Amino acid sequence: MNSRSGFARRLHLVLLLSNLSHWEFNHASPSLDRMKTFAPTLILLLAWVAPLARAAEDPILMPGAHLEPLHTRTAKLNSGLTEGPAVAPDGSIYFTDMPFGADDGMILRYEPKTGRVSVFTDRSGKSNGLAFLSDGSMVSCDGADGGGRRLIRWDLATQKGSTLVDRITGHRFNSPNDLCVDLKGRIYFTDPRYGGTEPRELEREAVYRLDRDGTVTEITRLPEKPNGIVLSPDQRTLYVGDHNNGGNRLKPTDPVPKRGAMKVHAFPLDAQGKVSGPPKTLVDFGQENGCDGMTVDTESHVYLACRSLARPGLMVVSPQGKELTFVETGPRNQSGLFEDWKGIPSNVEFGIGEDAHSLYITIDKGLYRLKVKTRGFHPQRSGK
Repeated sequence: MNSRSGFARRLHLVLLLSNLSHWEFNHASPSLDRMKTFAPTLILLLAWVAPLARAAEDPILMPGAHLEPLHTRTAKLNSGLTEGPAVAPDGSIYFTDMPFGADDGMILRYEPKTGRVSVFTDRSGKSNGLAFLSDGSMVSCDGADGGGRRLIRWDLATQKGSTLVDRITGHRFNSPNDLCVDLKGRIYFTDPRYGGTEPRELEREAVYRLDRDGTVTEITRLPEKPNGIVLSPDQRTLYVGDHNNGGNRLKPTDPVPKRGAMKVHAFPLDAQGKVSGPPKTLVDFGQENGCDGMTVDTESHVYLACRSLARPGLMVVSPQGKELTFVETGPRNQSGLFEDWKGIPSNVEFGIGEDAHSLYITIDKGLYRLKVKTRGFHPQRSGK
């Protein structure tokens, strides 16, 4: 049953039940027997009306919206997860398959019209977050643990990548994680360190900006372990996920990590795109795992991939931090180590064109789609 015919049938039944209830109230005597007769009708009426009311009230989700699986990892890679969905100029969705250890990692491409998934490269340098520039090229954040620890610019036609930047003040980055692009084509990116045995050359874990002339500027080092990042459509707020898990505990013999901040910060920016005041806390996850990747829509709502084991899912909040909707992606109250987790999201991205109401979410080792009422904000498509 499609959503339109389902809605029509529900509405028809609601009208019938409403008319029946009206007749019973006006023609039946208010006896106990009559009330007993009416009760099932009222219960059925409420059961049919409630889902319609919830769908109408939800500002984000389309009626009947559900997680649609599109791809599950088939390559024989060592654990890890899928990450970094980003929409290309042709509407295809590129995303990363990021393993642990010696495996190099992959960048994959999903074609919405055909449902086909293909390999863009199987030598990604441990690519994590992806983003597209206005000229149609793609930029990846290459991490540590054997990865490139740099930003790479990819030519989609030749499938060749070249280093955009790999250091600041002569020191190699820790492990570039996620990125976003502003309306001027400048790239904001996070540089935490979650894993890898490579010697660190930077003590700090910070947020940087790469300008079009190649200049790298430190934006903030306030987040303890900066992760997901996105700009508001008006470019006046920079959202940064602070996900300080204290380190990855992959084996029972690993020490229990000392956890830190699990928040989403909202940094005010000035006309030059630099932090102009103290940040506010948009969301505080407390002792639970926090937000990984994020995106925004044209209405300035913020979409958060929440890795909480108590409540994993997609959270959508207003610019003031009010929760607008939540889509659970996995079971609640999970426990165990990384390999035991189920339905834990990592990142999120909107489609474009005919696919503009599709929200793509990387979960565990797969790619999923969710239909929403809103449209994403894509800086690289401004004016197009």
